[in-house]
Amino acid sequence: MKIRWLSGDDVASVLTMEAAVEAVRQAYVAVYRRTVQMPLRMHLPSERYGGLNLFMPSSDPDLGRTVLKALSVYGDNPARGLPAIMGVVLVFDAVDGRPLAVMDAARLTGLRTGAASGVSSQVLARPDSRVLAVIGAGAQAPFQVDAVLAVRPIEEVRLYSRTRSRAEALAAQVRQRRPDLRVVVTDSAGAAVREADIICTATNAVEPVLADADVKPGTHVSAVGSFTPAMRELPADLLARAGRVYVDQREAALEEAGEVIHALQAGVLAEDALIELGAVLAGEAEGRRDPEDVTVFKSSGLAAQDLYAAARALEAAESRGAGVEVSL
Repeated sequence: MKIRWLSGDDVASVLTMEAAVEAVRQAYVAVYRRTVQMPLRMHLPSERYGGLNLFMPSSDPDLGRTVLKALSVYGDNPARGLPAIMGVVLVFDAVDGRPLAVMDAARLTGLRTGAASGVSSQVLARPDSRVLAVIGAGAQAPFQVDAVLAVRPIEEVRLYSRTRSRAEALAAQVRQRRPDLRVVVTDSAGAAVREADIICTATNAVEPVLADADVKPGTHVSAVGSFTPAMRELPADLLARAGRVYVDQREAALEEAGEVIHALQAGVLAEDALIELGAVLAGEAEGRRDPEDVTVFKSSGLAAQDLYAAARALEAAESRGAGVEVSL
């Protein structure tokens, strides 16, 4: 039996950000339609070594694929000379159970998480959005930039990280790839977001990384960093001001999205204010109502995103002969 092995570079070569955005759009609609089998992600801490292991299975009979992502998140790894996020994605044929592929999880996760902000910006941000602010300069930040650039006519990117050298490195990377953009590194999160039309937060913060007062009317905010109840990037008063919070999936948000859980407990947000982005994509829920609205999308990440992105990557890899076929 042959199985296709796709490195991180292979994944990047076959799955463009535009394709990832489309795959995630389809995933969100499938989640809303409840065609995806998707248990909540399993967390397995490695407390002795300061790490967290995540296991995310999903399957969609309409897609004909079953996927399991096994991912490790070790925040101290950069000091060890290792990536903070590593793992593999296993792809199976949902019809007969054959294993079809193994692919790098870090690159796929970066693409599909970035694509979530791309989809939300495509649906909720003003079409004339020109200024993007990104808070955080870790592994996910470049994907956030790429995704928003893929869907909105961004002219300026403003970057902030608590570690300025990381923001400067990200700025150099963005300038090299997109010399037509104005790229600014700021000294504070407030300076980054005050003039922004779209804000993306991609941090591991446990307290809000920006203030509601710094977010101007008409801004779209996409928060993708937190994925546990103890993590929180956005303040509760920002969610209260928005009035509605768009999420990957209601059940997942209620279990894992720290911002949502905190706002509900504080009594400034009601459960019926949570709207699945897939409902908007399916034309069954309202998105932005007014140019002055502040819209908030909170993504904790879903296995369905991996499922649809991996299926798209494998399809492209098979058609192009990318990766390496090995005997199992």
